[in-house]
Order: sequence, then structure tokens, then C-alpha cells
Amino acid sequence: MSAAEAEAELADDERRALELIREEGGIHQSDFWKALDISSRKGSRIAEKLEGFGLIQRSSTVYDGHNTYYLEPAPRDLEFSLLMAGDLLSPFIGEEEVNSNSDAFSQWLMNLAYEEYDL
Repeated sequence: MSAAEAEAELADDERRALELIREEGGIHQSDFWKALDISSRKGSRIAEKLEGFGLIQRSSTVYDGHNTYYLEPAPRDLEFSLLMAGDLLSPFIGEEEVNSNSDAFSQWLMNLAYEEYDL
């Protein structure tokens, strides 16, 4: 099951939990269930389910003198093909400002149109 399919199967509280972990960039499980205003038991079950789906990573840690887990978003597979036009990478990558009259931008757009219409 892909990450997108797994996310589609989440209940509202699980989706809210995943959003919290992603927004925070990581959170200790002992703070996680408190932030969601749920029991520690339910928080553990949600964290285990999200980990099982591959949506988060859990690592054992000590926090405030107690054993707990640190919850982090799982790395996502990036779809680089969305930045490509043929074999050309988007000129917007790495540039602070792109000149819309530049040859690089024009060539990228032409390749994008070529792919779209199979010219």
C-alpha cells in the first residue's frame, strides 16, 4: 500500500495526529497525546498504526527522565518527474528569479508542450 493509499484510510483522529507530527517536524509521544487531548493508550495505538503504514518513524528516547518515543514524519518519496519537461529540469529549481524571456525557460516550456500534445 502506498503512503497516499494509507493516508486515505486514516480515521479523522489519525489524520489529525499525522498532521501534528508533520507540522511539528517531530514530537515526543508523551507530548503527542497531550497535544491531541487523547489518552496515552489511544496515542500509542495511533502512533503504532501510523508507523505500521510507514507514515511516521518512532525511535526510543528518554525525555524528562522517562522512556518514551520520538515521532517523526517518514521521508516521502518525491515525484521529480513533475519538474521535468522531456529531459530538461525546470529552470525554477535553484534560481531565485527566473527570466520568463530566457532561452532556458522557453526551451523548458516548449518541451512541456511537446510532451502534453505528443507533437
